[in-house]
Amino acid sequence: MDKTKPRNLLKLFLKIGFTALLLYLVLNKINFTEIKEISQRCNPFYIFPALMAFFLSQVISSWRLLSFLRNIELKINFGFNSRLYLLGMFYNIFLPGGIGGDGYKIYLLHKKSLLPAKRIFGAIFFDRLSGLWAVSLIAVVLLFFIPKTFIPINPAAIIFAGATLIYYFILQRYFNVVSRHFLLNHLKSVAVQLMQLLCVVFILKSINFSGDFSPYLFSFLVSSVVAIIPFTIGGLGAREYVMINASLLLTMDKNTGVFISATFWILSALISLSGIYYAYGSKEFKTAPTVEGIL
Repeated sequence: MDKTKPRNLLKLFLKIGFTALLLYLVLNKINFTEIKEISQRCNPFYIFPALMAFFLSQVISSWRLLSFLRNIELKINFGFNSRLYLLGMFYNIFLPGGIGGDGYKIYLLHKKSLLPAKRIFGAIFFDRLSGLWAVSLIAVVLLFFIPKTFIPINPAAIIFAGATLIYYFILQRYFNVVSRHFLLNHLKSVAVQLMQLLCVVFILKSINFSGDFSPYLFSFLVSSVVAIIPFTIGGLGAREYVMINASLLLTMDKNTGVFISATFWILSALISLSGIYYAYGSKEFKTAPTVEGIL
């Protein structure tokens, strides 16, 4: 019997359970009548560009990952990496009980290149870390546009600048291989987050929102960090929970915040669904392995 099956099932049940718990908490704090009214005035004309903005964010994200993989001398082309990236997205949302999208990437790239799995893991880890840096940068910038923010702006900017210097020094000193093209790769990370914020802007435009965008954009970035942690299904429930609690601290409507996060999840799921072909219809990729022997 495969010993990983019970573990994968347990992981799946825990994710479903935690997602259900967060959704329960969210549903008990929103006004269904207002959510319905927001949905009814949604203009589909803006949803398509929102979908395209998210798609472009993933294209750039895939390109960034390719750069980190090439830093460790992994020779793959853009097309193969993009297909693998879509497959990873599909695994993360629609097959949450297995090894996950990143785990499958590590396994497949290790088999394809014979590079040590830990080396590939390092490239993927620092790819994610560059994304976290970009989120932090844009969040600090947005603080200057949020009136009466609960976070002191100047100390936040100083802390971020200091942390960036330490981050850069550690990369150059101990991980100089993956830190090649530091500026270009981190600019790609900024582009990824800006495209996702553009997606949120289009979602807000779809409901004819005319207020201050900055609290919603800031809260969305914070929710993005929480959604990275793999304890829910594709971040479902986690983003919405963050948006509701952010509304207690910032000048924003919690129902609008939940509509934004739920719509964003649906759009990301639609893009991720395109990876189903590579999971089941393509001979290029095999069925995901067990986690044994990956690391």
